[in-house]
Amino acid sequence: MPMEKMIQADGPVEQSRVFELAAELFAVLSTPMRLRVLSALCVREKSVNELLMEIDTTQPNLSQHLAVLYRTGVLAKRKEGAQVIYRVQSEKAIALCRSVCTQIAIELDEPDALPPGQALAPTSPLKAPGKAPRTC
Repeated sequence: MPMEKMIQADGPVEQSRVFELAAELFAVLSTPMRLRVLSALCVREKSVNELLMEIDTTQPNLSQHLAVLYRTGVLAKRKEGAQVIYRVQSEKAIALCRSVCTQIAIELDEPDALPPGQALAPTSPLKAPGKAPRTC
């Protein structure tokens, strides 16, 4: 069934807006660093310092990604003294990431389990040997 049929909208303007908003969400989630941040926060809230201990990056780079996730409503934050504590705001975004990342991890662990054309992961260099990353 075409996506247009699945979307219950009154007209082409609404359908167009649905696709625009979906593309914006995918753009926010399209950066590996942001997926790492979401994975680190999916169990509990953490301070920027805790995230830096878990994620191999610089503080300015992490702050930029946190700001994007916060501005788009995926994350929420609060101050605790001098610390900024981040938590997941959008459980739906986490569920989407979890679903996609888990499926790709399975495909990386078992590259021949699905017939060609059925896998989510691209058939290019992603299928390198090694342990699949932890997902939420």
